[in-house]
Amino acid sequence: MQSIHPLQVCRMNEPNDPQDRIVSPDTVSEDEGELSLRPRFMREMIGQPKAKDNLGIAIEAARKREEALDHVLLYGPPGLGKTTLSNILANEMEVPIRVTSGPAIEKPGDLAAILTSLERHSIFFIDEIHRLNRTVEETLYPAMEDFKLDIMIGRGPSARTLRLDLPRFTLVGATTRAGLLSSPLRDRFGIHHAFELYSQAEIETIVRRSAEILGVSIKPEGSREIARRSRGTPRIANRILKRVRDFAQVRADGIISEQVAADALERLGIDDLGLDDLDRQFLAAIIDKYSGGPVGLETLAAMLGQERDTLEDVVEPYLMQLGFINRTPRGRVATRPAYLHIGMETRYRDSDPSLF
Repeated sequence: MQSIHPLQVCRMNEPNDPQDRIVSPDTVSEDEGELSLRPRFMREMIGQPKAKDNLGIAIEAARKREEALDHVLLYGPPGLGKTTLSNILANEMEVPIRVTSGPAIEKPGDLAAILTSLERHSIFFIDEIHRLNRTVEETLYPAMEDFKLDIMIGRGPSARTLRLDLPRFTLVGATTRAGLLSSPLRDRFGIHHAFELYSQAEIETIVRRSAEILGVSIKPEGSREIARRSRGTPRIANRILKRVRDFAQVRADGIISEQVAADALERLGIDDLGLDDLDRQFLAAIIDKYSGGPVGLETLAAMLGQERDTLEDVVEPYLMQLGFINRTPRGRVATRPAYLHIGMETRYRDSDPSLF
């Protein structure tokens, strides 16, 4: 493993902008060209076998009955293909798709304008559906259940409700925080699917496919090196591939080999487990400043110059998947693998000699 002293990474006066992180699973501006890399049909999609099997059956059944697909809820970490799968559903059903996000629908009138413009059997995709305004969400209930839209006309004593018929459509909701969905909304989805992180073999296949589309020559060892540092996330893998491609074209012969990929990723500050500077600063702050914890998240946020939500939603999930930190009632605690990874094994041994 790569050994890095905390003094090299814990630059408290130089906070990282989370939007600049290559390993961030959230969409950033440089991902605009990613659309050409996304699969368009189920047969082209790599990974998520349960979703493909179950949704494939649902699609075939709906097409045979000439009905709209049941409402679909997709949840899981960002960057795993929820938006891609919604577009695949539209292509497989051969229907149009309307795309929006929860924060973009500010009032019931915005939702009504979209719903009344939908075509028969079309797909209505709402990203970050957990961020829907509560009033908008309640307006959505009869639309999902009865395909009716209740509109209030007038004000005061003369106000009355007008009920409009809607074409039968499929609502596809995507969320990274399924626990924040209200029970009434969650229960109205007939199909639920949880996205899982991709295996290294699946990411390697995705990298090779993307390289072919981009016209990049890549060796199997090169795709393996990129895949193992991509956090099991296709969006990160494609983003890294583009950066490594640039390095290969300028500093190598244009072919991505294992060494070329490793050199490029080292320059980008991405280590052999996919951690970047902000991840290592987070671990170093716990270990070097607070003897491994426990330490509160507010304290870490102030020390690193980051927002609490950034650390909780962007940094911590992957570190917890690796088993590098534990959440306790008293705060965050670094584990032995974290000490080992950043080259602080001696300090961990000193903290509890009985473990060695």
